[in-house]
Amino acid sequence: MSLKRLLVVDDEEPFTRLLKLNLEETGRFTVHVETDGRRAVQAAHEFQPDLILLDVIMPDADGGEIAATMRADAKLKNVPIVFLTAAVSQQELEGPSGMIGGRLFVAKPVNKRALLALIDSQLSVGPA
Repeated sequence: MSLKRLLVVDDEEPFTRLLKLNLEETGRFTVHVETDGRRAVQAAHEFQPDLILLDVIMPDADGGEIAATMRADAKLKNVPIVFLTAAVSQQELEGPSGMIGGRLFVAKPVNKRALLALIDSQLSVGPA
């Protein structure tokens, strides 16, 4: 079984280190982290992920704008994107993840079991 490739774009290095560790310890994923939002599209081209976990609010870039750029890119338009945010609580999403404006969000702090189930559902369904 080949490992699924996950790209995590988030400016919080302690969070990304822990997330990478938790995802890779499952033995199912290889994870590339990009902490500079301005490099997200380039990192996606280089890494060729199966799924992107994208922070919404970063000091150097807006996650929504990054996602729009990826959706307009022929090579990235079909890669599922799951947004990560601390701006919305799990109570507001009515669980660890949910839809806002037709986009899939995961509230920070991230629930590992729920995130893994969400990743699995997105990888089996296809583009978000």
